[in-house]
Amino acid sequence: MLENIIDPILTASKYFNDKILWGPWTMIFIAAAAVYFTWLSGFFQFRRPIYLYKNTFGKIFSKTKIAGGRMTPFQAVSTALAGTVGTGNIAGVAAALAAGGAGAIFWMWVMALLGMMLKTAEVTLAVHYRDVDKNGDLHGGPMYYIKKGLGWNFLVPIFCFGVFTNSFMGAALIQPHTVGRAFVKSTFTIYNDSVDPYIICATMALITGFVVIGGIKRIGQFCSRLVPVMSLVYIVGGVCVFIFKYDQIPVVFAQIISTAFRPEPVVGGAVGITVIKVIQEGMAKGMYSNEAGQGTAPMAHATAHTDHPFQQGVWGAFEVFVDTMLICTITAFAVLSTGVISSGQTGIDLVISAFEVVFPAEIAGVIIYFCILTFCLSTQIGFFVYYETSLVSIFGKKVMKYFKWAYLVPGIIFAGVGEGPRVDKLWAFATISAALCALPNLVAVFALSGTFKKLMMDYLSGKNEYATEKVDASKQYIKMARKENHGERID
Repeated sequence: MLENIIDPILTASKYFNDKILWGPWTMIFIAAAAVYFTWLSGFFQFRRPIYLYKNTFGKIFSKTKIAGGRMTPFQAVSTALAGTVGTGNIAGVAAALAAGGAGAIFWMWVMALLGMMLKTAEVTLAVHYRDVDKNGDLHGGPMYYIKKGLGWNFLVPIFCFGVFTNSFMGAALIQPHTVGRAFVKSTFTIYNDSVDPYIICATMALITGFVVIGGIKRIGQFCSRLVPVMSLVYIVGGVCVFIFKYDQIPVVFAQIISTAFRPEPVVGGAVGITVIKVIQEGMAKGMYSNEAGQGTAPMAHATAHTDHPFQQGVWGAFEVFVDTMLICTITAFAVLSTGVISSGQTGIDLVISAFEVVFPAEIAGVIIYFCILTFCLSTQIGFFVYYETSLVSIFGKKVMKYFKWAYLVPGIIFAGVGEGPRVDKLWAFATISAALCALPNLVAVFALSGTFKKLMMDYLSGKNEYATEKVDASKQYIKMARKENHGERID
């Protein structure tokens, strides 16, 4: 009876997702935003790469003293990366190759390089318009710059609903489900037997619960330790593939560039690929992977202890670079250089086959399944920040007493759902919620582009009129004055 109700809803959601929300116009809109902010910044990411490097990679190990309820800049970007680095970097890239060929990677790169300034703008605005409560804790994100920067309050519930459902479906449900099903299907197992998906998902829920109960500071500390380790394991594995297949480096990159404009059919994969299909696959998977324009990562960045909004904004560019230009490129090179793309496989199985060409099967399994587990776990934990921010911005802090633990439930309940059409439809529902985040966010970011430009020039010129500590202190003073004069409650 329940299936008869759920299945039509999932089918309708998949059609709505594929044909309406994520049609060509959505990707054109996001691509236009990425191009516009690259132009508005004076092509900053191409003109000042050394500046970006020195102010991101160069400051990873710097010590920063922070107050409670705040993260260091690196903890904030680690939490944001925890939400973005997920199955899209492995299975998503492999799916793009199988459906769109090698040329899809070229368009993924293009969207990442242009999207670096789009995410920089999102993060900069989120820090500038963030809120400071009576305890000095920070809250920010698109819902804050939509409300405070534009006064377009009608967009806030739409964005928050998108974040809530995206967190619930994409992170709390699908990420643990992916891990559970991956270990069930794997040939790599601990005792030559598959692992019960309910055990996997329950364990992930316990770890997530332990971390999030400690608040934003513990989430930041956890992510700043896990994200570098999991990324390094995958990057080192990928570098080994580069070393063993070094003679294929020029061949692979020539194939990616040439087929971006003159696609070739994938043996065992998609047939009759068009240029439009190549562009669509590359852009869609790239946007899904690095989330530039979606508006989620700025909620984590807004909690950072930073001297200026633009100073934190450049970490957004760093985030896109690491996610797509490093991790996604490793996946693509492994699949293309080893020739496994002709096997007819897709997703995680395709990447495992690629690593097995270089590593013994057991080692390849350890690398890929460790990365699947940690990528998905970090996404589940990182997205809790977005889940909480969306609820608190609408209902206030008290609501989290009742909804905090609800976040851990979906992954356990749906752990046993097998692969197939129903899971594909669940993914469609998750991407619908992603669109509900992206569209109002992009409208707001476009409308506030002048403010972003002003903040950027304020920092680069050294004036620092909009330094965060000065602005945050002013906001806190205004709140206290309102409370004393009008009896308003401070959330």
